[in-house]
Amino acid sequence: MTGRAFITAVGAFLPGEPVNNADLEPVLGFVNGKVSRAGGVVLRSNGIQTRHYAINRETGAPSHSGAAIAAEAVRQLASERFSLDAIDCLACGTSLPDQIFPNHGSMVHGELKLPPCEVMASSGVCLSGVAAMKYAMMGVKGGEFQHAVASGSERASGALRGQFFHNDTDAAASDVVKRPSLAFEKDFLRFMLSDGAGAVLIEPQPAPTGLSLRMDWIVTRSYANEMDSCMYAGAEKLPDGTLKSWMDYDPREWLTRSVFAIKQDAKQLNEHIIRYTVDYGLQEVQRLKQLDPNGVTWFLPHYSSLYFRDKVAAGMERVGFVIPQARWFSNLTTKGNTGSASVYIMLEELFHSGKLNEGDRLLCYVPESGRFSTGYILLTVCGPDRA
Repeated sequence: MTGRAFITAVGAFLPGEPVNNADLEPVLGFVNGKVSRAGGVVLRSNGIQTRHYAINRETGAPSHSGAAIAAEAVRQLASERFSLDAIDCLACGTSLPDQIFPNHGSMVHGELKLPPCEVMASSGVCLSGVAAMKYAMMGVKGGEFQHAVASGSERASGALRGQFFHNDTDAAASDVVKRPSLAFEKDFLRFMLSDGAGAVLIEPQPAPTGLSLRMDWIVTRSYANEMDSCMYAGAEKLPDGTLKSWMDYDPREWLTRSVFAIKQDAKQLNEHIIRYTVDYGLQEVQRLKQLDPNGVTWFLPHYSSLYFRDKVAAGMERVGFVIPQARWFSNLTTKGNTGSASVYIMLEELFHSGKLNEGDRLLCYVPESGRFSTGYILLTVCGPDRA
């Protein structure tokens, strides 16, 4: 018999003080010493007001490694009831690990100095945090683990500093106004991505006091069989849509061609992300899980920019799954786009907000433009005796 799994604690960590829009370029560093001409347009489109970076503002040096950011979020799970030493599974997702290997999960394990436990890391982009959560959930439901921890974390700032970019990242502001997709092609990622981490404790029974989140299911789907890569790093996209790996370039080209910079095919993103992650993905979830929008109390969408909010709503309307935006919960404007950590950081804020009641159902939506994937998570709020 399949067991059950409950999120009994949620933690988050955002490094440093909030960075407002005026301070964004001074903190990250200017490209070729110049203010971006398109940055203001991008910021007005994405709607983000503050975000966090693991950067020392005085020296410009990193304040945390990516593994350290994840470890700080995991530490938030400790309580009088639960010691981190009891963790028997640590599953960690991230888009940009500090190194190619060792495994990112192993590095987080080392930061925490935990006793030996099962450790895994999921790679990818935004969906890597969901994959880590599903691994931990399945292990608990299957009886393998009693105290599994899953995390999503990002230190995107390490790849967003000014020296990683060239003049060709700067689009004329007038062109951006005429063609909004140029904002994505040039400055979108640099003016969008930021740092942060979240973590959840997953156990086979609800917490003895307070609220827990019963994990009803997690569904993910990849559409890489139909779509070329859209968001990538450590490679260059060739005219035929394939990626040429960093290993296949002369090392001197790594910098001149910005091989390791984060890139996104904005035209492909705008044309396909909603169709694949909402139109197709949500329809499949409805079919698999007989999901009714009237039974969803809170919808937690991860979108990279307010630019996409109404597009997500329109996609949901097309498939007959309408949730009024009054029941949406997002902290994009204050916490930024933290990639694989975003769904955890949303959950942490909502979980501790006092807005949840027993019986509430939370539907999380996490799209990924890497090669077009999507994930949906259904959680039900419960108390100690109403699992």
